[in-house]
Amino acid sequence: MGRHHISSSDFDALPDPARRKGSVTLRREQADIKQADELLFDAPRDTSFVHSDPWRVLRIQSEFIEGFGTLAELGPTICVFGSARTHRGSKEYEQAENIARLLVGRGYAVMTGGGPGAMEAANKGAVEAGGTSVGLGIELPFETGLNEWVDLGINFRYFFARKTMFLKYSQGFIVLPGGFGTLDELFEALTLVQTEKVTNFPIVLFGTAFWGPLVDWIKNTLVTQGTVSSSDVDLFHLTDDPEDAVRWATAYRPDASAGPGEG
Repeated sequence: MGRHHISSSDFDALPDPARRKGSVTLRREQADIKQADELLFDAPRDTSFVHSDPWRVLRIQSEFIEGFGTLAELGPTICVFGSARTHRGSKEYEQAENIARLLVGRGYAVMTGGGPGAMEAANKGAVEAGGTSVGLGIELPFETGLNEWVDLGINFRYFFARKTMFLKYSQGFIVLPGGFGTLDELFEALTLVQTEKVTNFPIVLFGTAFWGPLVDWIKNTLVTQGTVSSSDVDLFHLTDDPEDAVRWATAYRPDASAGPGEG
């Protein structure tokens, strides 16, 4: 059977759109309960044990165990990040598909946030190229689960547990145009590379028109005012070429002999 595409807007037309809360599926009035991150950081303190911080520690621990156990044997992987609002059929969508196909061609699995838009495109490209398509979803009030092209997926309650999996089980990031979530992943990775918490970890910014103003701000404001070093600009690579992006992202694979931009 072929795969049937379901867009995020399609769910709005359904009589009982589902919401995911970790491994739990919720519909109708049950879908209105608070998010786990909201309960942890923002909600008034609840003294009942199942809403207490010690209980949440156990739940957080279970997310790490599930992630570590599921992804431990994944093999070489590159994360592809981008906007959930990227439209099917757009140039950006097709670029994400192409990048994923190229990654599979070099022997890599493709990992995304598991949502729609650019994430869906990358997962789709990986599947169509015969590779491993991974999606790490997150509990959100406006998303209904992993996209249909995810073949190995985990739904998380907590952003910080999910972000740990992105960094631990990939060898680099390719970051397409995106919003706050994409920027969050980008700057966390840059911080960890800058502080040498992770090493040999290439970060590629794809799309010079989109990322160029940010790169200029880093060079002309952060570097000029001394809040980062001039060498920190070398922590990422900016390109418009999918093949160049994939070469850089895969340059530090343990069995790779080529340096960035080579091979």
